[in-house]
Amino acid sequence: MTDPRAGGIAVLDFGSQYTQLIARRVREQGVYAEVFPHDASEATVRQHNPRGFILSGGPNSIYEPDAPQVPGWFWHDGVPGGPTLGICYGMQALTHALGGVVASSQTREYGMAQVEVTQGNPLFAGLESSLSVWMSHGDRIEQPPSGFTGLAQSTNSPYAAMGDPTRGLYGVQFHPEVAHTPHGIDILRNFLFHICGCAANWSPIAFIEDSVENLRAQIGGERVLLALSGGVDSAVAGALLHRAIGEQLTSVFVNTGMLRKGEPEQVVRTFQEERGMTLRAVDATEMFLDALQDVTEPEQKRKIIGKLFIDVFAEEARQLEATGVKFLAQGTIYPDVIESAGSSKSARVIKSHHNVGGLPDDLHFSLVEPLRDLFKDEVRKVGEALGLPDNIVWRQPFPGPGLAVRCLGNLTWQRLEALREADAIFIDELARAGLLRGETAQCFAVLLPVKSVGVMGDNRTYEEVIALRAVQTDDFMTADWVRLPYDLLARVSNRIVNEVKGVNRVVYDVSSKPPATIEWE
Repeated sequence: MTDPRAGGIAVLDFGSQYTQLIARRVREQGVYAEVFPHDASEATVRQHNPRGFILSGGPNSIYEPDAPQVPGWFWHDGVPGGPTLGICYGMQALTHALGGVVASSQTREYGMAQVEVTQGNPLFAGLESSLSVWMSHGDRIEQPPSGFTGLAQSTNSPYAAMGDPTRGLYGVQFHPEVAHTPHGIDILRNFLFHICGCAANWSPIAFIEDSVENLRAQIGGERVLLALSGGVDSAVAGALLHRAIGEQLTSVFVNTGMLRKGEPEQVVRTFQEERGMTLRAVDATEMFLDALQDVTEPEQKRKIIGKLFIDVFAEEARQLEATGVKFLAQGTIYPDVIESAGSSKSARVIKSHHNVGGLPDDLHFSLVEPLRDLFKDEVRKVGEALGLPDNIVWRQPFPGPGLAVRCLGNLTWQRLEALREADAIFIDELARAGLLRGETAQCFAVLLPVKSVGVMGDNRTYEEVIALRAVQTDDFMTADWVRLPYDLLARVSNRIVNEVKGVNRVVYDVSSKPPATIEWE
């Protein structure tokens, strides 16, 4: 079987906030892309025989002490290891390595800019001569290396793009990977298919077939334990493992009592009843509620839930290990791998991954991570190809501690049930309006520890407040609140006040990220 990862693109990361986005944009064209720290070894970078390289942007100036440089192994007698595209800082690093001159620009370029293509070339083939692009740089190319010519210019950058077509080397001072560069995808496609000669082999079906073969080779006849949360990552990991090894897989689902309405029942129904997987469902609701009694500080809630979850899961794991289970499977996905690597000095760690870590030392499992090569959107596509239902595949992001961090203040069963009902009403109305896919990235209700005066019939009430949150985002690093129709908000508010006991007021959160976060706690 042909490895769908072979013949793709290696992205060397110089610390840009957009590095993952470069890989995603390449994969969207059906070409595998993998991100490596700029100082990764040649053997590591070449393990899947990439046909080309992309050097990412970064926050440094090329002449700063310890500024990241193109690695020495990249050159063989002055010739690069394959066609290369340098983006922003990557262009400057390429220039510096080959003897060109980079200098600080008197006028920095940030935001939208116009570039003029000055001569025909493969990188801009089929595009207009004037292009809108997204700039984000303070330095610029003063003199390209020998063999390069200028391909485009802007008001402040005489070499907004440069190239050496003979060697397949190109650089652009702007960011083609961001949505603010309208024809950026066309530029990347030209590089992938016309310059590198890549083939579009990366697809959900190809990934599944390759993964099934690799999982069977890795696991053999041994048994595997999977922590099944009900979220999309663990669900797809479970479905993929079940296809590969069938009854050798045992999944453990811990119900903390903090899940959304109907989710515990849906997990059991989907995976045990419909898909025939071996599933151990543990209802630890009372245990979690007891541990969280009178705890109101959000970080303390998170720590208590995380520790108790590990304790409960570890007990199940011990029992299974005693029966011969050798492997522990996790729903780790590619952004977790990139952000947790930390091997490059220029890496900007945004978050650490939060799978089943911290298990006691007496448990000795080998790790299986079947989704570690996938971005979230790819996980969903694989889930669809595996036949998982839409309400699993397209389940909205949900924090690890669950409703505990959306139920602000003291946690009681009554308050959690009120929040569950309000959240279900909000999601139901959004679904009816066709706003759960595409128009919104994350939507939920929050129960506030605030009471307000209200009137119901002839009676005065003094009850709690529900806040509604709906955001749109491509990467969850930034997000904007969704301008939901007023009539929809009116229906949701009316239903919540009438159907949810203990709530008499509904508000809508109109804060973007930044300065706010998506979650409230």
